[in-house]
Amino acid sequence: MDVIAELSGLIGADAVLTSKSDLDSATEDWRGRYRGPALCLVRPANAEQVAAVVRCCARHGIPLLPQGGNTSLCGGAVPSEAGPAPVILNLSRMRAVRSIDPVNSTMEVEAGCVLATVQEAAAAAGRLYPVSLGAEGSCQIGGTIATNAGGTSVLRYGNTRDNVLGLEVVLADGTIWSGLYGLRKNNTGYDLKHLFIGSEGTLGIITAATLKLHPLPTRHAVAWVGMASPADALTLLTRVQERCGARLSAFEMINRLQLDLVVEQVPGRRSPIGTPADWHVLIELSDNSGGDALDAELQGILEDAFGEGLLTDAALAASDAQRHAMWEVRHSVSEANKKAGVGLTTDCAVPLSAVPAFIDAATAAVRALVPGLPVIVVAHLGDGNVHFIPFFSFDGWAAAAPDAAGREALAAAIRHAVNDEAARLNGTFSAEHGVGRVQLGEMARYKPAAELALMRAVKRALDPQNLFNPGRLLPPG
Repeated sequence: MDVIAELSGLIGADAVLTSKSDLDSATEDWRGRYRGPALCLVRPANAEQVAAVVRCCARHGIPLLPQGGNTSLCGGAVPSEAGPAPVILNLSRMRAVRSIDPVNSTMEVEAGCVLATVQEAAAAAGRLYPVSLGAEGSCQIGGTIATNAGGTSVLRYGNTRDNVLGLEVVLADGTIWSGLYGLRKNNTGYDLKHLFIGSEGTLGIITAATLKLHPLPTRHAVAWVGMASPADALTLLTRVQERCGARLSAFEMINRLQLDLVVEQVPGRRSPIGTPADWHVLIELSDNSGGDALDAELQGILEDAFGEGLLTDAALAASDAQRHAMWEVRHSVSEANKKAGVGLTTDCAVPLSAVPAFIDAATAAVRALVPGLPVIVVAHLGDGNVHFIPFFSFDGWAAAAPDAAGREALAAAIRHAVNDEAARLNGTFSAEHGVGRVQLGEMARYKPAAELALMRAVKRALDPQNLFNPGRLLPPG
């Protein structure tokens, strides 16, 4: 209670929340799988208040858990059941768009800005902030930076890391580091921002960022394609890249089961094509050309592919409404899966050429453990990131093992089976979701000892008391 009183004196009593109703949504992840107690939730209004909270917690030896929109898929943004209850530091009050420089193509925003708000502000200035993902209506920009979020446009614009030029960060001693440079070139030593991008809140608390913007596309061509196999989809990807180059901004693939679940579980969603297909691909081209040249080019590519037998059906969006409807299907996968059952989501990436082999091998591996287990595939095929999701109905999951510990052991075995296949193909177990606490065992299993030693050395240097998001990202030494 002394700590809560001290925090209230530092940032105001109305910004320190302790009631169960206030803490419930912050202490449980959005899928209802991970939860734990918290001492309180604080909502600072600026970097100086964040620094004051950090100094207070450091004095008392209380861990701090930075939290954005709480959209993590790996348990990284909510407290653990074991260990000291942390102070949850939520940045939702820090949501200002501080400035936009259209000539420099940069914008400076506070970490609590919702990703969709950032996108809209950039578009209003005639620019594009290209990071786009299903949770963009609720995830905060600080969280996307802390996890190096990927999304659906990585093949053209890169991960979040590629679209951040500078950061403002509160360090473990309460120092505010202001590195909000808007420069493409700055060769003056270590590029410190990259320590914090992807660190999942374990090294410092991101309070603001300078983001890199791009020209805002004025023309889009979008198609939904039915295909027989991932190998055919990969061949089509190569054809589109050869003919369109950088105008290809998205190439997403899902399997039939995933589309069926979206149509069944999410009101208003329907298949964009009339012919059933085992695999579905969403393609988007974008540029700043005039007229219908982009649509004509995509249509020509699809006609050629159809003539070669690479696709079974296709629909080309004829309006913005149809384009948005196709993207809504793609962005509804998480909602559908949450409603339909328990998906053991994996986040592998392999070289593009290995994607079909990975899907086949991972399917065989999990069905060796659970015969006939349904599998969902959601792939950012353009960058080799495959969300391979062994899927249980709710009843099937309850029957999978006699108790929660048995189900957790089964889930770990299934994830290992999938991740082993990715590792065998020179891939990774975490492409864009991060590590959180779910993947700690995988870090110990797959990360080379030298890499873990380097990461632990950085952690000790920047957070010697181990107060920032402990028990995340780094497995115990």
